Amino acid sequence: MTATSPSSREQLADRIARCIDGGDIREALSTCQQLNRQYPDYAYGWYLASFLMKKARNYADALRAIERALQLGHSQKYQLHKARCLFEANDLAGAMAAVEGLRHADFPDAHLHNELASLLNQLGDHEHALRHFSLAVERDARNAEFRFSKAALQRYLGDAVGAEAGFDAAIALEPDMFEAYNARAQLRRQTPESNHIAQLRDLAARTSQPAGLVQLCFALAKEQEDVGDYSGAFASLKQGADIKRRHMQYSVETDLQIMTKIREVYGPELFDGHIEGCAATGPVFILGMPRTGTTLVERILGSHSTVHSAGELNTFSLELIRLARTAGGPAPVSRLDFVARTAKIDFRALGEAYIDSTRPMSGGRPLFIDKLPFNFLYAGLIHLALPQAKIINLQRHPLDTCFAVYKQLFKDAYPFSYDLDELGRYYVAYHRLMQHWNAVMPGVIHTMHYESVVADVEGEARRLLDYCGLPWEDQCLRFHESTRASTTASALQVRQPIYDTSVGRWRHFARELEPLRAVLEDAGIDTA
Repeated sequence: MTATSPSSREQLADRIARCIDGGDIREALSTCQQLNRQYPDYAYGWYLASFLMKKARNYADALRAIERALQLGHSQKYQLHKARCLFEANDLAGAMAAVEGLRHADFPDAHLHNELASLLNQLGDHEHALRHFSLAVERDARNAEFRFSKAALQRYLGDAVGAEAGFDAAIALEPDMFEAYNARAQLRRQTPESNHIAQLRDLAARTSQPAGLVQLCFALAKEQEDVGDYSGAFASLKQGADIKRRHMQYSVETDLQIMTKIREVYGPELFDGHIEGCAATGPVFILGMPRTGTTLVERILGSHSTVHSAGELNTFSLELIRLARTAGGPAPVSRLDFVARTAKIDFRALGEAYIDSTRPMSGGRPLFIDKLPFNFLYAGLIHLALPQAKIINLQRHPLDTCFAVYKQLFKDAYPFSYDLDELGRYYVAYHRLMQHWNAVMPGVIHTMHYESVVADVEGEARRLLDYCGLPWEDQCLRFHESTRASTTASALQVRQPIYDTSVGRWRHFARELEPLRAVLEDAGIDTA
């Protein structure tokens, strides 16, 4: 066998694949460099190089390598990889352009359909995402992951029946897919006649895997609460939350210090007089603590003919981080130093960068909604960067808010939510920060109360549209009829007419929540 024979080339590629599977990325990179030196016209070698660069988050080199692969041998697989690189590099416009020709692709490989569907879903093209999830299931009906992914999207699209069937199928194929049990429990209100409580109890008693047990405990708590077993529900919930918290590396003190530092750095002097910023009038930010009705208000406002809902975008924080890191001077040594540096950036440039980055997600309408609850941290920066932007803060009874957060198992965010003391202290810090923003920017933020929206949806909707400078449209009261996807925990609730059963739900758990109430009231927050 000669050094230039095809089989040698393929042997090197196989070695790289084995290194990747074994987690030896350094050896994989070294072998890939050797492969591309010896066989510079081998398209698959450049694809492997791009794959490894993307894994290392070196997106510039990843894109250069995949472009080389596409020049040598264009394939839909390579094009999909390019789109994924662009998406992870936060180039949404580039990702959407790269994926354009793949929307109607028909791959023989079910995994490529699943991968494409996942990317389309993240880009907001839910219609084509559902098509490709369906094709993945057709190609490989025995794959539980494909079933789960399709069911999750069906849930976001409001198809509760289809989603439940999909989660059931995933569980039948893979009984240890614990996330499916919790996702299924959230689909509908369970009844004494129709629930999975016995199955969940049995599984929880036999499961030693911490992450799986957490999923089962949260599922069990939801179903027990649905059937009125409140003491049992809280016991299951606390068990799951305690396990989750024990396996996390997190200090609430860091978050509290950051919010205190923000209040110190962004004093009233920054907001006095004329604010130089980007003059764009399109963005509407809906923010607040999670589970306070942000999705409900998004659906009401997003039903207006001139408004597009872009979902939960992390664009503002990403552009802020990018500009702060390139603002000059030594790299900040702590998060508190970073907060101080953010006050010295060019706020107009931040606003322009945000608008440029979100343009592909704005739907071509005059206004677009960015509904990331965590943006409450940046409310002042948002006003400095985009003084014409609308900012809407959602509030809800403090104990209803905290308990709703406590019983929600979040995928990655909100690490403070699994311990009631930490949750209470975080809420106090949020409350004080919003008081600060309202003090230094009087009249800028439009505050809405969940309970008021539930009690008088038309009145609150009219006041909301007035704040946004929009004429009244009756369809804003028919928000529940929208077929638009909602990728939040409230995906199914917002497809129903307004209901008030979530108001005061904390009272079922008043005894268990007494320590939380004490934390809030000691800080001067009214919980009556």
